[in-house]
Amino acid sequence: MGKFQVRGVLLTSLVGAAVLSQVIALILILVNLMWVSLPVGYKYGMVFDAGSTHTALFLYKWQGDKQNSTGLVTQVMVCDVDGPGISSYANNPPAAGQSLKVCLDTAAAAVPRENQREAPVYLGATAGMRLLNITSPSQSDQVLAEVAKFIQLYPFDFRGARIISGDEEGAYGWVTINYLLQSFIKCTFEGKWKLPTSAKTLGAMDLGGASTQLTFTPAVPIKDKNYESNFTLYGNKYNVYTHSYLCYGKEQAMKKVQANLIQQSSSLSNPIDHPCYPTGYQLNTTLGAIFNSPCVSYSGSANLNTLVNFTGTGNASKCQEIIRGIFNFTACGSKTDCTFDGVYQPPISGSFFAFSAFFYTFDILKLTPKASLSVTLDTISKFCQKPWTQLKAEYPTEKEDRLRDYCASGYYITTLLVDGYKFNSTSWDNIQFQKKADDMDIGWTLGYMLNLTNLIPSTSPGLVRGQGPGEWTASIFFTVFSIFLCLLAFSVQCFWKADH
Repeated sequence: MGKFQVRGVLLTSLVGAAVLSQVIALILILVNLMWVSLPVGYKYGMVFDAGSTHTALFLYKWQGDKQNSTGLVTQVMVCDVDGPGISSYANNPPAAGQSLKVCLDTAAAAVPRENQREAPVYLGATAGMRLLNITSPSQSDQVLAEVAKFIQLYPFDFRGARIISGDEEGAYGWVTINYLLQSFIKCTFEGKWKLPTSAKTLGAMDLGGASTQLTFTPAVPIKDKNYESNFTLYGNKYNVYTHSYLCYGKEQAMKKVQANLIQQSSSLSNPIDHPCYPTGYQLNTTLGAIFNSPCVSYSGSANLNTLVNFTGTGNASKCQEIIRGIFNFTACGSKTDCTFDGVYQPPISGSFFAFSAFFYTFDILKLTPKASLSVTLDTISKFCQKPWTQLKAEYPTEKEDRLRDYCASGYYITTLLVDGYKFNSTSWDNIQFQKKADDMDIGWTLGYMLNLTNLIPSTSPGLVRGQGPGEWTASIFFTVFSIFLCLLAFSVQCFWKADH
């Protein structure tokens, strides 16, 4: 066989092998294709917690594809607004909106520009604005209008500023705790989310400045449906008991104590003994500073500018007595499913998280996260008996108006929980006093956002056709091999031409 014939055979073989390799590569590309989901981006949302004493902005994010219609929400940041609560701006409503500027600027920097237009922003006002709405509805409306106007200056999806009910506040706090502690949905070791086999949830107790909330799943049916809230989260339905006690927040409770002492006093010209204030402490104030809330009323004839002097006596037993006096326990009569002021409540059951002022008070008293009821009462009693000079030396950085109230606050909490909610020495051990859970702040805002994600449409993940790693590797090999054969055939053709 001549060289020309050899070249022909070799070229034919190389070209044939190249074509065959390319056909094999093409078959591998076309067969066993599968649909692959592209990663879904994050969505962002913000909630302002406009409380009675301060405002905070919480920024959350969740993946666009949700689990059973509810987002898996994580906290990105929290920003505390400088100044008091927005209800304090009743006489200067525009300042309420301006007070939010720093936190809104911080949020605008934290949310990616491409996500800002669709990021919902909510402002929920709680007990401070509830009280302002009682005393001056027009001022309340003006404050909310100015706040809404200012938020709308930013490139977010503003969804409204409103006063949320106390029951909403309590129920959303319950949602927050049970979400963070994975009572609704759990992450497995494989990184997958699944519903827990147990239906147990934790109760939530929130103590603010002007109101306090109790929410839990009772072991018996809820008789009065006015105290029932219903949720659908991650495909499951939950029915809980919830009630908010307006005027029974920590700050308003302290005003009630002062008011009762004034009503019992024979003369305002003499110092009034305050058994909950430490010995050596004196407070000079006015009637107007005490009776400036719908939670307390003055029946005397003195002018509200009249000066009042309280002198601390540090008497623990009398402090407990005066604290009990701000509750109306007789309104329940012989009812066992009743707390105070005639409020219905089924028997306490399960474990509880107590947060906000519950935590802050007991944290100072070194009773967090848990202490027995006997230890708690003994610790509060000893604290109440410490003179003012000793307390200031032990807590040099604590604000004086807070430090003076920890004795009263401690007994207020035990009276509320034991005499009101009917915790006993056994069930008391089921309470944890906490500020955070799973490194996230406990409060109503996360629960509010979780519930609202049910109303925010899911983002469907993009789909592409793809191959498994084995088929992809083989197709690349045969494609490269085909190119190699073609190059080799081209070289043979050129070599033979050059040879002849």
